[in-house]
Amino acid sequence: MKKVVIILAMAAALIAVSSCKNANALFRSGVEVHDDYTFTELRILNENGKEKSDDYIALYIKRNLMLVVDIWDEDGSTKEKCLAAVKKYSPKTVSCEKILAAFLDSLFAGDYKVLGAIDLDLAEQEEKLFEKKSDKDFNLHLLRTKKLLTKRYSYYSQLLDIAEAVCENSNGIFVETNLNYVDNAAKRLARLREDTAGLKNTVEHLQDAYSSCIDSDTNHTMKVLTVLTSIFSPLTIIVGWYGMNFKYMPELAWKFGYLYVIILSITTVLIFALIGKWKKWF
Repeated sequence: MKKVVIILAMAAALIAVSSCKNANALFRSGVEVHDDYTFTELRILNENGKEKSDDYIALYIKRNLMLVVDIWDEDGSTKEKCLAAVKKYSPKTVSCEKILAAFLDSLFAGDYKVLGAIDLDLAEQEEKLFEKKSDKDFNLHLLRTKKLLTKRYSYYSQLLDIAEAVCENSNGIFVETNLNYVDNAAKRLARLREDTAGLKNTVEHLQDAYSSCIDSDTNHTMKVLTVLTSIFSPLTIIVGWYGMNFKYMPELAWKFGYLYVIILSITTVLIFALIGKWKKWF
C-alpha cells in the first residue's frame, strides 16, 4: 500500500513538473493549491548572469517534502541560494516551512540597498530638474527606472503570492507552528513592494514635472516670439506703405527721406518696446 501511495505521489509530482518544460515569461504565474500538494512556478530576477537573464524554477510541496525544479539557471545562483537555505538549519530542526522561508529571504536579500540606491538617484534627478540642469536623456533615464521598478514590483508580488498561499495553508500540508517563518518573510516582501510602489510614484511625479518644464519653456519661447512679432510688425506697415508705386510721394524726392524712414522705424520699434515693457510682456 505504501508503494502505491509513493507511486501516486511521484506521478502527481511529474504531472505538475511537466508544465515547467516551457519557462514562464511572466511574473505572477499563480499558485496551484491541491488537496495534498502545492505547486508554483517562479521567475527570479537575476542581475548576475552573463546576459542578465532571469532564472526559472518550480516548487512542488507536499507534507514534509519540497521538490525544487531548476528550469533555467545560467550562473547557478538560484541553486546556491536553495542549497544555502537547506544548510541554514540543523537536520533535527529543519522543516519545509523553514527552508521555504529561508529560500524566499535569499531571493530578495540585499534589495533594500538596491531600492535605496534608486531612491538616491531619483533625488539627484529631482535636484537637477529644479536647478534646470537636466540633460536630453533625463526622460529616457526615468523611463528605464520606471521599467526596472515595475519589474521589481511584479517580482515581489509573485513571491508574496507564494508566501501568502503557504500561510493560508488551505490544504493543511504545512505545520502551523512553523508558518511564522514564512509569515515574517511575507511581511518583509510587503514592505519591499510598498517601497517599490512609492518609488514608482516618485518617477511618475518627476515625469509630470519634466513635462511641465518642457511646456513652460515652450510657452516662454512662444511668448518671446509673439512679443518680438508685435514689436516689429509696424515695420511691415512702413515697408508696405513706402513700397507702393504712387507717382507723387513727397518723401521720394526729399533728400532726407531715407534717413527719415530709418528714424521712423527705430522710433516705432522703441515705442512698442516701451509699451511692451510697461505692459510686462517681457
